[in-house]
Amino acid sequence: MAQQRPSTNGRDDVVEYIPALRAFARTFCRQPEEADDLVQETLMKALANLDKYEPGTKMKSWLFTIMRNTYCTRAKKNKRESVGVDESMVEKLVTQPSQEWSVHAREVQSALESLPVHHREILVLVLMLGETYEDAAEICGCPVGTVKSRLNRARRQLLLALNEPEAQPLDSVDA
Repeated sequence: MAQQRPSTNGRDDVVEYIPALRAFARTFCRQPEEADDLVQETLMKALANLDKYEPGTKMKSWLFTIMRNTYCTRAKKNKRESVGVDESMVEKLVTQPSQEWSVHAREVQSALESLPVHHREILVLVLMLGETYEDAAEICGCPVGTVKSRLNRARRQLLLALNEPEAQPLDSVDA
């Protein structure tokens, strides 16, 4: 373990901790090259700010703090930036806002709730829960043909409620 000893300019003290900095950098970086880059950046910052080091305090702790802060800053920056991605691809990597989907989901929920109970029941059983027509017919106590008819009518009513262009108004009443 290196002891704190006064030096003429402090650079000798910083160099003394390079092996410890390398070991500490490996806790942050999996790749040895990335760890070496982190050590190098830490050393550059430490040497540039050597005048801010307070003699009598632990140099090792000061260097480790610089390294940790450097790593955290890098991690935040890398989250925002896409390194190594072609400029033409950057526009395709944009995440679309989710608010529109949330609004659309509430509209679908509202339209579903506005359906008659027997239509809503068939939609949930067949489309959402994946029941077969036969199982849905048994659950609802009606013939398979009625399940298919109700499902068809429920789909059309849902599309109408959502103002979808392929929706067609119903001319007859459901069975």
